[in-house]
Amino acid sequence: MRRILSVELRKMFDTRSGFWLMTSIGVTAVLATAAVTVFAPDEALDYETFASAIGFPIAVILPMIAILSVTSEWSQRTGLTTFTLVPRRGRVIAAKAVCAVGIGVASMLVAAAVGAVGNVVDTAIAGVETTWNVSWEEFGLIVLANVLGLLIGLMLGVVTRSSAGAIVACFVYSLPLPTVSSALASTQEWWRDNGPWLDFNYASSGLFTGHMTSEQWAQMCTSGLVWLVLPLAVGLHLVLRSEVK
Repeated sequence: MRRILSVELRKMFDTRSGFWLMTSIGVTAVLATAAVTVFAPDEALDYETFASAIGFPIAVILPMIAILSVTSEWSQRTGLTTFTLVPRRGRVIAAKAVCAVGIGVASMLVAAAVGAVGNVVDTAIAGVETTWNVSWEEFGLIVLANVLGLLIGLMLGVVTRSSAGAIVACFVYSLPLPTVSSALASTQEWWRDNGPWLDFNYASSGLFTGHMTSEQWAQMCTSGLVWLVLPLAVGLHLVLRSEVK
């Protein structure tokens, strides 16, 4: 398994798309920090501002990394070779998941470090007090939220096994579905009362605020079962049983 992990980690950097996707994490973190420096007023210069600016593009990039780690076996036609060398396909998918989650956590740590540097430097330039208003607990919840988003991308990659299809499905899941859910909540009393138990986007949004009640945790687990666990189980069954050409 250690050898499979090392191979899968290397494969995530080997292609041009994979390399530049990884590089874009550091680039977007620096650009977001620079944007806060240029456009944010002095009174808004605190660590939360930098963390929010850096976190948004990373939340978009991480699911793409997970998607491409899975779908590359089909889009680049390497699946036959991979699953011949490692007939237990579940090990390969598990290694891809572990590598993707590891890269996601490492990316968040890099982003946190870049944001910290930006907070110190920019507040010193502006002549205002350096404020650290993101606790370790809040940072941990933000990391968890981004890891869950990454796992949604992994699930879509496993289910569709198509880079284009999974990326489109990821954007549909992230953008139109929350809008539809909000519209239903404003017009349908039943959805307003029970939607959080089925809307994974809404249920996990509390992770970004840094505060989760026991009910919110239960809602996230219930909706995650519907949107993440069950589709992933179906996708894994298809991957393990389907013919690879």
